Amino acid sequence: MAATPVWSVDPRTGKQREQVAVEATSGEVDEAVRAAHAARGALADRTARAAFLRAAADLLDEAAAHVIEAADAETALGPGRLTGELARTTGQLRAFADSVDEGSYLDIRIDRPDAGAVPPRPELRRYKVALGVVAVYAASNFPLAFSVPGGDTASALAAGCPVVVKAHPDHPATSELCASLLRRAAVAAGLPPEVVSVVHGFDAGLELIRHPLVSAAGFTGSIRGGRALFDAAAARPVPIPFHGELGSLNPVVVTPAAAAERAEEIAVGLAGSVTLGLGQFCVKPGLVLVPEGADGDRLTAALTKALGETEPGVLLDHRMRENFVSGVRERAALPGVDAPVTPGSGGEHTVGAGYLTVPAARLLEGGAYEVLLEECFGPVTVVVRYGDQSEAGSVLGLLPGNLSATLQLSAAEADGGPGPAAELIEQVTALAGRILVNGWPTGVAVAPAQHHGGPYPAATSHSTSVGGTAIERWLRPVVYQSVPDPLLPAELREANPLGLPRRVTPAAS
Repeated sequence: MAATPVWSVDPRTGKQREQVAVEATSGEVDEAVRAAHAARGALADRTARAAFLRAAADLLDEAAAHVIEAADAETALGPGRLTGELARTTGQLRAFADSVDEGSYLDIRIDRPDAGAVPPRPELRRYKVALGVVAVYAASNFPLAFSVPGGDTASALAAGCPVVVKAHPDHPATSELCASLLRRAAVAAGLPPEVVSVVHGFDAGLELIRHPLVSAAGFTGSIRGGRALFDAAAARPVPIPFHGELGSLNPVVVTPAAAAERAEEIAVGLAGSVTLGLGQFCVKPGLVLVPEGADGDRLTAALTKALGETEPGVLLDHRMRENFVSGVRERAALPGVDAPVTPGSGGEHTVGAGYLTVPAARLLEGGAYEVLLEECFGPVTVVVRYGDQSEAGSVLGLLPGNLSATLQLSAAEADGGPGPAAELIEQVTALAGRILVNGWPTGVAVAPAQHHGGPYPAATSHSTSVGGTAIERWLRPVVYQSVPDPLLPAELREANPLGLPRRVTPAAS
């Protein structure tokens, strides 16, 4: 059978640009995973892997013009956006290198023996070890930061796990280019290039999640695709952790006092967040609760103006464009749903931004209106007009898990203590992994305290895919009980030869 070609496609025209690879066969997937598994011992050297991560960042920076050109040709995201994304990508790699050097991610804990405890406590020494080969499923909307050189790959490598990336079909040329740079960096750091590899093709992705030597997986994408892989990971003879980011509405609640205080300002900020990256961010605000009445009307009027002035743009691929146009059409056809600025087709290859409005009472009817509670990928949001906080709370009660939830409060509400604002904070905390006040969810800071995840379907686990603690997904704890010091891993020996941070419970005095 002839190999299936993988083409780079121009989203601005829908035309094939060049063949860059072929879809991997089951044998080729097996070969990539086995090679990665064989390379895992080399990654145990913390000094080498920190050097590898920094070398990868340096090579990506050196090739910035080429990388950005390749990514723009396949995604139409534009040089400005991609320049920022590349900086984020290299920043992540260097941050994880720093984490490897510092060592606190190992979570070393030592309990001295205590014969007088009930029951007696032996000597216990605990730290975390790498899981093994990690499968990474690249995202469509971040060809760098959530793809081959992205956060899943960087955090897994930092943990000491080799990576096999299933490239996204929207940017195969960018994936191959970045993979070549990462493999060069590995060799420069004295590691085998097989610590990172890339496979292409839908079937290859299924083969990858089922491979017995794959120990964990990371995914960013749709609920449908992510759930299928999640179920496959759980159905294996030996199930593995599947850390998936699947979908999110990212609700926003505008209080009556906030609308009265700064309706126009909120509208402009909302329009900017909805259209950032042409609405192709996983934290785009997709459902906005706006109060009924004159102040809410001022807000929607300003939103109409702001979105009406937004130029049409190109989505990542034509399939996404078709899904966006049909999804908007389905939602707009519901009784009681209006489109002050009609989102949808902006031309043969483009889409226009807009928004839909619906009374909260309609949404609370359920049935066909439940589609308004599903993510629509692209530059559209749903504005729900509510009567009082009780009705807003009822709408929030319909929502599944989310990556973020945002409250737009007045100055007095933000400075207050117990009251309606505090009650809203409590309610949305149950819904989301990141809570914002008087900000917008688009733009996820890469920082040690960041959490990018949330209750299902926002994520399939309680971990984060952004920030320093993302490394924890690829580690498992091991305890050594009463093991003689010479037989312990170097990280746990009494003299602490590696100078690692550790928490020690002293023996009984």
